[in-house]
Amino acid sequence: MTPISRRAFVAGTAGAFSAALITTESAAAWAAPAQHQDVHGDILDDAAMVWKRLPKSWQEAPFFGNGFLAAHIYSKPGEGNVLRVMINHSLVQDQRGQWEAAIGYSRLGVGFLTLTFAGSITSVDWKLDLDNAELSGTVTTSQGSATFSALILNHRSVLLVSLEPTAGEESAAWGFTPLPSHTTRTIRVPPEYTGNPDPTVGPGHVEQPLHAGGGYTTAWREVRSGSKRLLAATIAYGYPHSTGREAAIRAVNTALAGPPDKDIAAHRNWWHAFYRRSLVSVPDKKLQRFYWIQLYKLACATRRNAPVTPVFGPWFPESGNNWTSIWWNTNVQVTYPVANGSNHQELDAITPTFQKFSANLESNIVPDLRDGKTYALCHPGDWQLRPGPRYVGVPGVSPNDHTGNLTWALHNTWVTYRHHMDDEVLRTVIHPILTKAVNYYARHLTEGTDGKLHLPVTRSPEYADAADCTYDLSLLRWGCATLLQSAQRLRIDDPAAPQWRDILARLVPYHENEQGIMIGAGVPLAESHRHFSHLLWMYPLQEKLDRRTFDHWTSMQTAWHGYSYAAAASMETLFGRPEEALHYLRFFVDGNVVASCAMTPNTMYREGSNFALESPISAAQSLLDMLTQSHGGVVKVFPALSRTWEDASISQLRTQGAFTVDASRSSGRTDWIAVRSEAGEPLTLQHGIEGEIDVRDESGKPLPYQGEGAISIPLRRGRTAVISRKGIHPILHPRDVTANGSAPAWGLS
Repeated sequence: MTPISRRAFVAGTAGAFSAALITTESAAAWAAPAQHQDVHGDILDDAAMVWKRLPKSWQEAPFFGNGFLAAHIYSKPGEGNVLRVMINHSLVQDQRGQWEAAIGYSRLGVGFLTLTFAGSITSVDWKLDLDNAELSGTVTTSQGSATFSALILNHRSVLLVSLEPTAGEESAAWGFTPLPSHTTRTIRVPPEYTGNPDPTVGPGHVEQPLHAGGGYTTAWREVRSGSKRLLAATIAYGYPHSTGREAAIRAVNTALAGPPDKDIAAHRNWWHAFYRRSLVSVPDKKLQRFYWIQLYKLACATRRNAPVTPVFGPWFPESGNNWTSIWWNTNVQVTYPVANGSNHQELDAITPTFQKFSANLESNIVPDLRDGKTYALCHPGDWQLRPGPRYVGVPGVSPNDHTGNLTWALHNTWVTYRHHMDDEVLRTVIHPILTKAVNYYARHLTEGTDGKLHLPVTRSPEYADAADCTYDLSLLRWGCATLLQSAQRLRIDDPAAPQWRDILARLVPYHENEQGIMIGAGVPLAESHRHFSHLLWMYPLQEKLDRRTFDHWTSMQTAWHGYSYAAAASMETLFGRPEEALHYLRFFVDGNVVASCAMTPNTMYREGSNFALESPISAAQSLLDMLTQSHGGVVKVFPALSRTWEDASISQLRTQGAFTVDASRSSGRTDWIAVRSEAGEPLTLQHGIEGEIDVRDESGKPLPYQGEGAISIPLRRGRTAVISRKGIHPILHPRDVTANGSAPAWGLS
């Protein structure tokens, strides 16, 4: 195998690739998907993204993935006859731990396939079918046209592209261009840093070695049958033992060994089952479509057995940016909650990450403070929780905005646990790791002359240093309360329990002024602040509500970013203000630009020239917060629906206590609710049904209950309670409710 420079490889791509072409009598295409005649199929067909104009960048491109392999398709300006298929893999990163994670464990761009046409592209007509996770359509050029379908096989991590050009485009050819195996981060790059070696090329593959050993390989091959063509491509990461060459070539050859029908069927079946785990339908069809696209996006980006998604997901932008690893100070925490309510535990990558790699958390602490009993978590870090030589600050000595990262991320894990009530997760993951996270705070507490326990100076994320920082106090307070609850549930006589009780009893209250709760001691919120860190006690910790503090934060929005609007919408649902919640959500989803940040046409997100996905996905959670809530031991149904949403339908939305909820609303009134218990937990339901109600089991027999607006129902594991307006006979089926207006499809329509 001959090593060549990137410049030489790009120039020689067509020649190198032609050796990988094979003519075959096997099928080189697959059948179009059947239309599903069910409510989910109708909703997903309506939510399909369309492109009537050629996408020109990451911000406009259709995208797909399976938690590992990812791709997006666009045409770069100036290349009028070329489509680029940017392919990446969530495992591909550097492995040089002598530098901080964003550099030493930096995610690395891989490269892009190119489809070069004979003529200039004049128009496109594409549809991204969410139900089948498949992009299909036509490309028209000055010389002819081509029809195509493209997807990433869910179970194989292989990109398949079926292509059938007309006579004028018979010469359309695939190529591949690797990206530099070099961090794209420009902040704190050490002078001794060098990129990884140049790649080497073989027929239909490119090997990229790493200085740290091993590497990764991109492999691709096309087969032809008459005018039909089928391309398969993949990326294999082989660190530390290989470059992944054999695995990549084998995966491509296996995918092309016969007709793709079985693989396509398995792929489609997975996605069909995925979507049918729950249902959301609201009259605002722009938001409804947006919600379903976010579920698609999250499933493309992450899985339980895949890495925690970095800031821009697995879709590495061609030019990269400074967000080359995983940010644990907000981004991860706001990305994953929607997986809970939407009933998709298979998308929770946070809990398995802590389960597998918790031993690496001690390396996030400065060496002098490591005692085997204390954990913390830096950002950025890699998907194995390694920070490189960059540590969480020491309160009072070297404050930074990392102090609360671990505790906040564990809150995500706790809420996921509460939605499923798997006590083994509580026993083996949450309780032991949270104990060590609280220890990091506890060892720095000092007793003041007021008899209260105080925190020395830490940093409120992205705002200011402060003693008694509200952000950290709220996380410490939540951590101690949760440890006591978990010890009680697990029947653990934990020797640290007296300390946790003492902290709860004597921890200093949040500092306040006339505008509400401050950043910390002597530090008010004096200017617009995108981060809602000083409001964490309100959302998502659900400790209490305080309108003054919220109103002061929302009075200054010039520095807000996307997730600020999503958080504000969710907080308004807690106050029971649906119109205000909808205003914040629509302001963001409608693409308004604030502080050079905005939603992109493909529902991704940009902050200046940097790209991200967490804000749109967190906005999908805001929609769920309007439909169901379950904090404080009370399940609430339709707690914050706008008066403009007279109808709504939900099915199998999951709540804390391991309940799944179906419900229907029509003409501005809740008609019925069905709650199924998976764990036999106590059920208190705020149903919102006007007038007298019937409460029956799944077979129609009356169930006993207590209360009125919020009722308690003794519901055993596996049983269902149906609550309806008295005298009606509800039809317990979800539906796609009627639109209250019109809106174009997402994409470039």
